[in-house]
Amino acid sequence: MSVSKDSVRGTYYVQCWYKDWTGKRCKKTKRGFKTKKAANAWEVDFLRQMEGTPDMTLNAFYDLYCKDMDKKLRNTTKLNKANMIESKILPYLGEKKLAEITPLDILSWQNAIQDERTSNGLHYRDSYLRSIGNQLSAMLNHAVRYYNLPSNPMSKVDRMGSKKTEEMKFWTKEEYKAFSREMMDKDASFLLFELLYWLGIRSGEALALMPQDFDFKRNRVSITKTYVRLNGKDVFNPPKTKKSVRTIVMPQFLADEVQDYLIAHPLIKPDGRLANATKSFLAHEMERGCKQAGVKRIRIHDLRHSHVSLLIEMGFSALAIAERLGHESTEVTMMYAHLFPNKQEEMAERLAIERGSIAANLFEEACAMKEVRDEREEHR
Repeated sequence: MSVSKDSVRGTYYVQCWYKDWTGKRCKKTKRGFKTKKAANAWEVDFLRQMEGTPDMTLNAFYDLYCKDMDKKLRNTTKLNKANMIESKILPYLGEKKLAEITPLDILSWQNAIQDERTSNGLHYRDSYLRSIGNQLSAMLNHAVRYYNLPSNPMSKVDRMGSKKTEEMKFWTKEEYKAFSREMMDKDASFLLFELLYWLGIRSGEALALMPQDFDFKRNRVSITKTYVRLNGKDVFNPPKTKKSVRTIVMPQFLADEVQDYLIAHPLIKPDGRLANATKSFLAHEMERGCKQAGVKRIRIHDLRHSHVSLLIEMGFSALAIAERLGHESTEVTMMYAHLFPNKQEEMAERLAIERGSIAANLFEEACAMKEVRDEREEHR
């Protein structure tokens, strides 16, 4: 062990050699350890991390995992993962060595997490518990794939929580109209909610819209990016999926509303956002409008569900709706199946009518053929 004491500071430091991923020999120095034991433990973890062995602790592996995933994930995804891992996983399992984490450790951790409460004294939602478990499973699968961990201990334990999300809520057209009337005192709020409801776009997509994204000659709007406020900075990312990059046809009234808004705000640049708003602003305005209009409280994302509900009511197919939403048609069918009208009885009735017409035609043909045969018999 290359641990030494700093006689000036009274602390310990580590100096060790390792090979990086290219095979180059490098030197590492780490100072400021209060005890020799802490310095030794850090050196063991560091060297095992550099070797990529499963003997490193989960804390040490997490640093590697973050580096490996850095270029693969969006900033918002990384932030959400980090929040769950650092607050719900590492405090319980961080000091455990990867190779020594057992199914019993996983079970004990699950029980502890399920006993935790929110600031309101409530248990975590099942969907959130499932998300936390997915983060740990993803880390351990990464260790299996790239760092020689023999197996993922979570494969032997039942997952906590469930995939089922909150009950889907949506507004009727009348409820939205009541809400939108309360938004008219703030033109930015009114326009953003109009875009969300009548286009069915995601909140990040609406907040990212700029004048240059609109083609008013053809009443089109291009969805090419999404916006989020992250660590005090404006961040623009590509849409959620490749399918989400799309062009949506606007109804004429909505195109007129956007143009009127831009005329009223001439200082907005072509590459500037329509409104200097955030998701928290939308949530605040949603709460305000619901109270004033007396309509049920729904999430911002439920406006997307409301748009789909309206399109289904108007008779559009899952394929047409999926194209507008930036989804696969199978996703729309699965997510909104309960909203599509049940056509089974109508199908059966129409098939019965079709079968009846076929049978009638066959009977008529059979009678005609019999008449022909009878005539031939008479001539003979």
